[in-house]
Amino acid sequence: MNLPKSVRNLTEAFERLPGIGPKTAARLTYYLLQSPQSETDRFAQSLLALKKDTKVCSICKNIDDTEPCSICGDLSRDLTIICVVEKPLDIISLEKSGKYKGLYHVLGGAVSPLNNIGPDELYISELVARITNQGSRIKEIVLATNANLEGETTAMYLAKLIKQIAPLVKVTRIGRGLPVGSDIEYADEITLERAMEGRSEY
Repeated sequence: MNLPKSVRNLTEAFERLPGIGPKTAARLTYYLLQSPQSETDRFAQSLLALKKDTKVCSICKNIDDTEPCSICGDLSRDLTIICVVEKPLDIISLEKSGKYKGLYHVLGGAVSPLNNIGPDELYISELVARITNQGSRIKEIVLATNANLEGETTAMYLAKLIKQIAPLVKVTRIGRGLPVGSDIEYADEITLERAMEGRSEY
């Protein structure tokens, strides 16, 4: 069947998104096609605003609509502790647990030699700069990378690096409330609460 070009283009665009296969992409396209024009317009405006109205925080690399982000700009946070995560989505999950009140640092991924992602491709040098520039203020770095091979590799690399540049800073790893092979963004609040409370020194 020869589909209209606009339908084909949108379906192919949806297929390029993670976790979206051909059938789901087609369902989403036809859902929008059958929706009222006002809903489709609102969807399109939200999509355009996504890149235009968001910023990457110059301090922690989180995504927000303010600079610095709302967490870095919150003076009530504990400024002596930084939790290192792979993605901005991990911050949302950890914040839902309500148990962590420190700062964050987003790496932008994890060390993965198989995918040609080394330390230089991540925001590791920015983390090093934060630790060294803030002198004795930083007391603890919590490594909250995912509990899979890439996350563990990244955590080991960071622990060794931090101990070299700031031997007095305590390096901890979030507790094993997270099952091995899982991602932080999919964990529930109770699991994340236990993981944060049960963190141990690296």
